[in-house]
Amino acid sequence: MKPDPGAPLPAAGTSAPIPGADAVSGRPGRLRDAVRTLAIVMGLIVQAFFYLGAASLVAFVIVRVGADWLDGRNPLGGAERPRLYPRQMAARELALDVTRQIALAGLVIGIAHWRDRTGWRRRLGLASVAGGPPGLSPLRLGAILLVWPFLHIAWVTAAADIFQTPFGRRVALSPTLSATTAAIWLTYVTVLAPFAEELLMRGAVFARGVVRLGPAGTILVTSLLFAGAHVAPAGLARPVSLLPLALMLGWLRWRSGRLWPCILLHGWSNLAMIAYVLTPAEA
Repeated sequence: MKPDPGAPLPAAGTSAPIPGADAVSGRPGRLRDAVRTLAIVMGLIVQAFFYLGAASLVAFVIVRVGADWLDGRNPLGGAERPRLYPRQMAARELALDVTRQIALAGLVIGIAHWRDRTGWRRRLGLASVAGGPPGLSPLRLGAILLVWPFLHIAWVTAAADIFQTPFGRRVALSPTLSATTAAIWLTYVTVLAPFAEELLMRGAVFARGVVRLGPAGTILVTSLLFAGAHVAPAGLARPVSLLPLALMLGWLRWRSGRLWPCILLHGWSNLAMIAYVLTPAEA
């Protein structure tokens, strides 16, 4: 928190009186700090969902309007709009997801570059900062990468049991996905989505929050934002299952001072989860 430049500094050993306030309890000061903190948190929420909303809008226009135009369909719908085949629906849904993440990454990098042409990489954690965090040794990062999938799968399974959400093995990919589409989907889940989401949460939002809320507060806020962005119609099982991962990603961002460990752990967790659910269970 920056001090109020207009407020007089109290003399050593004394406290500055606040008109109409209890000088002992300092309630107006605490209330003012709480209001400022709330305003900062709301600003981070608005920032995150602005990027997410803008990326979704761009993806919708490109995929829905563009694909309909290429197919000779009316993008605005209507009685004459023919129904799509399951394979077409699956391809469009995947194209929408991929385009959204590309648009999200482009928006975050583009706005960061526009605001600071020389320091945008450091701001997003894509370059080291002189005098920054102490860093993270390769040995410790390797240990985290080795152990984390087991912890993540155990937590996700427990969350599914608590919320009574169907989850387990013997899961198969949709038969509407071709081999090429399945490869694109795997790349999206393990590379593109982690890169774009980390650019937003542990990049842009983290950089703005850490100078105002400190590391602990920013890790908590970005973790809740990350989990909240994954709310699904099925309920709270998915965001709750992602909360430990989000907290670990925030800690990695603060401890290493870089974004790459976060992207690596995020993608590795997604790959481990895919391998788990696609592997047949033992008889």
